[in-house]
Amino acid sequence: MSFLNEALWVLLLGSLLGLELIGKVPPTLHTPLMSGANAISGITMLAALTLIIKAGADGNTALLVMGSVSLGFALFNVIGGFLVTDRMLAMFSRKSSRRKDTN
Repeated sequence: MSFLNEALWVLLLGSLLGLELIGKVPPTLHTPLMSGANAISGITMLAALTLIIKAGADGNTALLVMGSVSLGFALFNVIGGFLVTDRMLAMFSRKSSRRKDTN
């Protein structure tokens, strides 16, 4: 049970720290930072998978649910980051190549 308490504290403190840091970033920097956040979310996905495997081996349902939720959030962030990065890179492509892609 102590591992669950520690995991919840890490989740709470990490969430508060993330909100504080993201709140101080100017809006013009959010899109470039999304690309860097993909790497961090990849690490979060590995940690969530490790948590799910450990919870499955121990039979701890609470950790299994917490790992599944964190994996879902990390996947959502990675997919969103790739979509935003792709859209940002499309803004810098030549107009003739954009027309070929849409036809």
